[in-house]
Amino acid sequence: MKHFSKEDINKMSSIYRLKMINSCTGYKSANLIATKSEKGLTNLAVFNSVIHLGSNPPIIGFILRPTTVPRHTFQNLKETGVFTVNHIHHTQIEDAHHTSAKYPQEVSEFDETNLEEEFKNGISIPFVKDSPLQLACSYLNEYHIKENDTLMIVGQIEHIFMKDEMLENDGWIDLEKGGVVSINGLEGYALPKLLERFPYARPKVKNE
Repeated sequence: MKHFSKEDINKMSSIYRLKMINSCTGYKSANLIATKSEKGLTNLAVFNSVIHLGSNPPIIGFILRPTTVPRHTFQNLKETGVFTVNHIHHTQIEDAHHTSAKYPQEVSEFDETNLEEEFKNGISIPFVKDSPLQLACSYLNEYHIKENDTLMIVGQIEHIFMKDEMLENDGWIDLEKGGVVSINGLEGYALPKLLERFPYARPKVKNE
């Protein structure tokens, strides 16, 4: 096996280190987060850091890079207090990845890609049309991570929309049936395949 010490990592070029460290932690969620400013300008950005934080109440989190430069997602959700999280279908990966390009705030990524806005249920923030699973969320809080000056954004799930065939009888969501992709690092998109689903694990009881 190849081995890299902390000293080796520190000596790497910035791009090489960026790619290695972003991919060494494994596959991550692939989501498009949509927001809208108070002036009605929409924004769409790909994120690989959306995580489950709790089920009761239903809360999620995601990481924002340092706000030393404009972060339109952050600005918008702070102005309006709402955002949507949209899982990426495997047919959307090229357009989804393009949302990471740095456009000025007055340019919507919806206009620069083939991704389309979808409004429903009186929710003011757009969803991504044809996304297999969509969440409407409200902003709850933010936590500064001082070690690298990033922010953990915490939001509450207000609405869940998904394709009918993805939902199992016990509430489990089969992402494979929705064609949902994951991200390897920053730019590698993968289509996971379900290997097995196990029951809730409990301690083994030895036979007497």
